[in-house]
Amino acid sequence: MLPVAPAVRMRQIVKNFGPVEVLKSVDMDIVAGEVHALAGENGAGKSTLMKVLQGVHPITSGTIEVDGEPVDIRSTADAERAGIGMVFQEFSLIPSMTVAQNIFLNREIKGVGGLIDDRAAERTTKELFDELGVRIDPSVRVEDLGTAYWQLVEIAKALAKNANVLVMDEPTASLAKHEVENLFELIHTLKSRGIAIVYISHRMDEIRRVADRITVLRDGRVVLASPVAERTAAEIIEAIIGRRLASELVYRDRGVDPAAPVLLEANDIASSSVLESVSLTIRAGEIVGLAGLMGSGRTEFARVVAGLDRPTQGSLSIDGKPVRFPDPLAAQGAGVALIPEDRRDQGLVLEHSVSDNLTLPVLHRVKSGALLSPRKVRELTDLLVARFAVKVADPYAPVNRLSGGNQQKVVVAKWVNTDPRILVMDEPTAGVDIGTKTEILDIVRDFASQGNAVLFISSELPELLAVADRIVVIRQGRSYRELVRADVESEEQLQLIIQGEAA
Repeated sequence: MLPVAPAVRMRQIVKNFGPVEVLKSVDMDIVAGEVHALAGENGAGKSTLMKVLQGVHPITSGTIEVDGEPVDIRSTADAERAGIGMVFQEFSLIPSMTVAQNIFLNREIKGVGGLIDDRAAERTTKELFDELGVRIDPSVRVEDLGTAYWQLVEIAKALAKNANVLVMDEPTASLAKHEVENLFELIHTLKSRGIAIVYISHRMDEIRRVADRITVLRDGRVVLASPVAERTAAEIIEAIIGRRLASELVYRDRGVDPAAPVLLEANDIASSSVLESVSLTIRAGEIVGLAGLMGSGRTEFARVVAGLDRPTQGSLSIDGKPVRFPDPLAAQGAGVALIPEDRRDQGLVLEHSVSDNLTLPVLHRVKSGALLSPRKVRELTDLLVARFAVKVADPYAPVNRLSGGNQQKVVVAKWVNTDPRILVMDEPTAGVDIGTKTEILDIVRDFASQGNAVLFISSELPELLAVADRIVVIRQGRSYRELVRADVESEEQLQLIIQGEAA
């Protein structure tokens, strides 16, 4: 039984964006000292519901109570006064400022003469970190910290504002395995202090491990509300996608010809960043996975292949011919396309429409003379939206209105549509739901089966094992080990190899 007055009670929440009803009479109770998972496909309404609670979007109708008292949350300031904090998937920190300055931004501690007292802020921040069991120097600039520490600073920033309810939106999306463990320890600490936590995630293993209860949204409605322990993973997945997932994430042997021509060959690649010596080949029709810890050099290698960075040693060949890319356009001209790690900063022009983003790399196809043809633009947009199953009410509205998974589909669609021979995909399934993951993996398999090559970089080992025909493990900037997919018996085995703890 729930307490008489949950930390937050949301009833009959409706949110419209113009004529589109995104949330449809949603009920949700958030209890102090519990982790409440919020799950659903991309576009189901999860982030919108939490942004309503955070005051980013005012509700169209419905009621919200905090500790049994009605509240009118119309702004983030209202939410802050109500004790509600949110750690967004896209960080809100200012990199050039120190940890303490970020935590007290717009609430600066003043000293003698009304001047900002950074030392006092650093002392208070250290006290907060000590309570949380976190070791971060408050005087360090945020840009000098790793991603995992950014996440901890965001959490501390919310708690410094006396948040009793903390919303975490995909908190592990950018974290390595050991960093996830540290986050879970912090969540346990917060629960013991009576903090109510809403945990938005697509990762079923995390939900079942960390959450006490779960609410699943589909198409803006609640389709499941239950203690997590009372539901199997299969039941939760079925609620999320509205059907039974027959295969989930299973490797499918596509019968790649071991004698097929090599499309991409990298020999002894080093760069000015972390790369020291990476070598690999990808044959026509093959998907090669690149595995490794964060900071091992995976993204840096992708940047070299895509022409974003120049190698300081080694060679690249495409179709057996040596290539040197002075810039990304040269790489694209040679048939290389990159799905970047950060879709929002690197993959999309957020203020432009879905249509603009889809057509941007192929403007020559939608011209009529020297001008763009509205008819050709519309036809190509409709074709790609349908082909890649992008859920969008208005393809001519800004792409930043789409859910994260549908934004990712736009990025994949726009680059696959350029007809590359080699597709480099850096974390293509990060932060997307299980249904969208399977759709993206099917796109990858289909692309490779047409005689193309794919370099698939992922921290999501189940997805990597589901799609890769071979796996190259990279450690400390070097290609460390190459594995045929059939020789990898489990995710645990691959993780041990990545960690350097397996023979």
